[in-house]
Amino acid sequence: MQNDLIHSMTETFEGHAQATEGGIEYWLARDIQHLLGYTKWDNFLNVISKAKTACEVSGHNIQDHFADVGKMVELGSGSQREISDIMLTRYACYLIAQNGNSAKQEIAFAQTYFAMQTRKAELIEQRLLEAERVTARKKLSDTEKELSGVIFEQTGGNQNFALIRSKGDQALFGKSTQSMKAQWQVPDNRPLADFAPTIILKAKDFATEITIHNARTQNMRSEPQISSEHVTNNQAVRQTLLNRGIRPESLAPAEDVKKVERRLASTEKKAFKKPDGLEDA
Repeated sequence: MQNDLIHSMTETFEGHAQATEGGIEYWLARDIQHLLGYTKWDNFLNVISKAKTACEVSGHNIQDHFADVGKMVELGSGSQREISDIMLTRYACYLIAQNGNSAKQEIAFAQTYFAMQTRKAELIEQRLLEAERVTARKKLSDTEKELSGVIFEQTGGNQNFALIRSKGDQALFGKSTQSMKAQWQVPDNRPLADFAPTIILKAKDFATEITIHNARTQNMRSEPQISSEHVTNNQAVRQTLLNRGIRPESLAPAEDVKKVERRLASTEKKAFKKPDGLEDA
């Protein structure tokens, strides 16, 4: 396929992309029909039907990717009538292309185009999730430092911080910090939180924030008081998670957050790197 044709088809497909108020990108089936070289709507509906089956088999909700809508069209008399149409997500378009007639040049192009676009979206989503976890880890670190400061201010020393934090872990996981480290295969010299999934980081942060608030407002002056408060808060957070079907100690560990942070930093650095041969003016 020649470069100018590829460029033209890319612009054509991207030109028909629309977005919902929520920013979700979609294409209309009757537009895609012609872009993929199908002249008859009924023939194209057969391809859509196969795509829906593939969507369901892959574990996705069909309605999330194929939404029935109405579309007003002009008649020869100047009047209008509504015809059925379908809003298609990028993934739906990909499945349609995969189930289309690959002998058609348009289908061959669309198979590659939407596969690449879907993969790009997956990579963006993955990066956003990784960035969210790094942010959550930094937030927990800051919150724990604040708790350490509160303990020092109100008890005269912060040597009890590690003890209070470990009691919180016991209450949240139903297991000791060391037991969780062994389960998640966390090196002895690394914090458990560096390998915790995002939801656990946010759960620990929430419980710690409550401890800080109550320790200050209730003027707690001893380690037993603050420990009891922290245990109660972590138990409450644990119960909330259990009520939603999430058992903290049964979750799999996440990738070392330090590695994730380095990867994100490297990706960002490459994104802003000047192309070869480009010099400062």
